[in-house]
Amino acid sequence: MAKGKSKTASDTPKRIPKKKLKQLVTDLLLANPSKIFNYKQVSNKLGVGDDITRRMVNELLYELAQEGFAEELQRGKFRAVMQNALVVGTLEMNPDGSADVITEDNREIFIPDFRLNHALHGDRVQISIYRQRRRGLLEGEVVRIIERAKRNFVGAIHFVGKNAFVIPDNKLMPYDIFIPKVELKDVRNGQKVIVQITEWPAREKNPSGKIVEVLGNPGVHEVEMHAILAEFELPYRFPEELDKLAEKISAKITDADYRERRDFRDVPTFTIDPFDAKDFDDALSVQMLPNGNIEVGVHIADVTHYVKPNSPIDNEAIERGTSVYLVDRCVPMLPERLSNFICSLRPNEEKLCFSAVFEMNENAEVINQWFGRTVILSKRRFTYEEAQQVIETGEGDMKEQILLLHTLAQKLRAERFKKGAIAFERIEVKFDLDPKGKPLGVYFKENKESNQLIEEFMLLANRKVAEFIGMQKKGRRELPFVYRIHDKPNEEKLNAFRSFITRFGYSISGTTDRQVSKSLNQLMEKVKGRPEQNLVETLALRSMAKARYSTDNIGHYGLGFKFYTHFTSPIRRYPDMMVHRLLDHYLKNGKPKDKEQIETLCKHSTNMEIKATEAERASIKYKQVEFMQDKVGETFKGVISGVTSFGLFVELTETQCEGLVSIRDLDDDFYRFDEDEFALVGERSGRKFTLGDEVEVEVWRTNLAKKQLDFKLVGMPGKSSKPSTPRRSPKKSSSKKAKVASSRKGQQKPKKKEKRRKR
Repeated sequence: MAKGKSKTASDTPKRIPKKKLKQLVTDLLLANPSKIFNYKQVSNKLGVGDDITRRMVNELLYELAQEGFAEELQRGKFRAVMQNALVVGTLEMNPDGSADVITEDNREIFIPDFRLNHALHGDRVQISIYRQRRRGLLEGEVVRIIERAKRNFVGAIHFVGKNAFVIPDNKLMPYDIFIPKVELKDVRNGQKVIVQITEWPAREKNPSGKIVEVLGNPGVHEVEMHAILAEFELPYRFPEELDKLAEKISAKITDADYRERRDFRDVPTFTIDPFDAKDFDDALSVQMLPNGNIEVGVHIADVTHYVKPNSPIDNEAIERGTSVYLVDRCVPMLPERLSNFICSLRPNEEKLCFSAVFEMNENAEVINQWFGRTVILSKRRFTYEEAQQVIETGEGDMKEQILLLHTLAQKLRAERFKKGAIAFERIEVKFDLDPKGKPLGVYFKENKESNQLIEEFMLLANRKVAEFIGMQKKGRRELPFVYRIHDKPNEEKLNAFRSFITRFGYSISGTTDRQVSKSLNQLMEKVKGRPEQNLVETLALRSMAKARYSTDNIGHYGLGFKFYTHFTSPIRRYPDMMVHRLLDHYLKNGKPKDKEQIETLCKHSTNMEIKATEAERASIKYKQVEFMQDKVGETFKGVISGVTSFGLFVELTETQCEGLVSIRDLDDDFYRFDEDEFALVGERSGRKFTLGDEVEVEVWRTNLAKKQLDFKLVGMPGKSSKPSTPRRSPKKSSSKKAKVASSRKGQQKPKKKEKRRKR
């Protein structure tokens, strides 16, 4: 026998991982939908020569047939299942790299990570639905990116030889962005930058980009606040030329202004706002009428008197859509001269307003109403705390007016809940900050009677303005308008929430809207002060639809109103400016405005509101992590707020700071994720961790740049935390995806990065 060369490692064919091979086989079938293949032909097309991999190809063909991707026409011969539907929707990334597309008809389509075809979170995409997935859910593939949600990302830059990669802060952006050498001027390794994607060839795993701006070193307060705003593509400075234009706007009230307006300067008027507010856009007046009724004026800053349509300031306000409130600052929609001075209803200064004036009886029923432009003079600026003191003690400035309005507000509130409003009053996290922005303490803003006083009259004004325009009068054409709408909850998500709360001994009864809302209110009352309060309230909110702006009125489910709009905050919301202009136009018997144009602005305003809300949450998370930095090693009580295949999320009871207990650190047993129970279950001990369980944790690590907290489990009340038997070797988990409470994706928490990003 002739001697041959001994086989070396380099001669051994490199095996393709099964997941990658499955993708290649599927892509080949879909690229040739009319052709029939056996495993040998597929192997040859893919350049697979070794027997083990060829056998795997054969197994994968049968697996794809079982899953519905392919069909077996003859024994061993397969063809792709023809794609049967093309739909359009918005893509929402999941932390594991897969995604869901919410279609225009509100269906949810699952997209595997290998079928995204470079689509990213928020993109508007066209997808092909090609099969039913388990649990009746549809599965599809992105075939076209219609519109990118964003091209700019924020992250830290890391040099690799002469080139570099930016690792985005956004956990839903799973790709590093390649930066060529030519773009690496005036930037140092590790700095935070804004990077813009410039190209992404179809066959490249990673996009290429250029540096738009160098923000600075990570962990620095100003850098991180600017990074949060930039991440959501929100401005963090006002254009200098617009500030100069605003300085030229006169604050003087002319004789013509006085003549054209209803004069409320002698009527007792005041504002109630947070202690740190500067933009006071609403005031209340109240006086008794000769007939014994009560006149209540809801006076709103007349922003549109100063900001004209299509002016540079108006165009900037459209672009911004809303003011953005981070933990330490407000990024205004309008230049500061307008928002904090000219339009702000400051005490002892005559101001121009657009007002809703109501004649009410002692039962808070509206007898008559009037809408129009006014001039007012606020006699007093109250903080919520000062107004609350008057309500509680019956003493203080303008006590007669405040107590009368308080009585009316409580009657309005009771009637609102009687008619089906839902009492969603989430606790608001606030921080005591030092002059440099460092958090010294965490506290919670409560919704007391002084808040309710303002809330009820703002709701009344918003509702009555919407009714005035929206209620069809006989023989009148439709008047296109801006409505604030809120759809009924998704039945599947609501049922999942019903199922979840049973573990705490709660339930939601009823079938009609009013019965369900009444039951939800009873639930919110029952959970007050209990450890599971924040979790139950959060999941209840997530089972609801999201409120938005639209010209098509469907009512507001959460408030129980058939007509609702936003009229009361034009300093900080562009839709309110739109409402002021439309209301003024229709009061003057103007012709119907262009509905399509209004709808476009409604959609943009909704999108900007979502971005502003996400930025606010990110800033809160950043400050929570910063607050916990000097508490490493300390133990705290908390509640399990999320369960995933990679660990437990725990929310601390005292501060609502949330962190992860990694499954790797639950070393007393091997834990598997139970999808149906939304729990981690020990294979040997049967020990179970579920949503809402009270636990005690130790702060282990803080990562300020990534806004992450890591905890270690110390114990559970009434349960042993250390079983005596050591951990067994792991078994294979049947779970394919990490899912949590109210829906398949709704409560899933961000997955920790345990391996390098795709490159």
